[in-house]
Amino acid sequence: MRRLATCEPYHSSPMPASRVRRATPGDSEGIRRIYNAAVLTTTATLDLVPRDAGEQRAWMAEHSGVYPVLVEGEGEEVWGFSCLSAYRPRPGYATVVEDSVYVDEARRGQGIGRSLLEAAVEAARTHGFHSVIGRVITEQEASMALHRACGFDVVGIEREVGRKFGRWLDVALLQRML
Repeated sequence: MRRLATCEPYHSSPMPASRVRRATPGDSEGIRRIYNAAVLTTTATLDLVPRDAGEQRAWMAEHSGVYPVLVEGEGEEVWGFSCLSAYRPRPGYATVVEDSVYVDEARRGQGIGRSLLEAAVEAARTHGFHSVIGRVITEQEASMALHRACGFDVVGIEREVGRKFGRWLDVALLQRML
């Protein structure tokens, strides 16, 4: 299997110069705005209830150290974010992380998701993880294409394990070995 050093393009839009950085507490509301929009209007997350400000602060606190939150934007404006999370709580899974990537609807198709996923993969590598897992609702075609373009392989499909908007949803497991 071919391994990619960086993601291959999967769309024709020009990619802006990367402005990815580690998130700060000041990014919390921008991240929450993007995430809550996904909760309310998409199947990109299976959360059903938007986060309040306190829950967002707690989530940010959980994502520090080797599980960073990364943002792309300009000034105080957050265009998108990615993060790494523990894959499973048992110690035998400690060398594997799960990625998440969310981009503001108005900024999609500009290469932001790609730069955020690349940065998350690099953070995982820097922290010594062995593998990154993406869990993507199969109907999320852009996210599936993004992960494949960034060297992730589909390693399984979980059938009808999610339910949102009155529909059963399949989840693809995508993996990138580091």
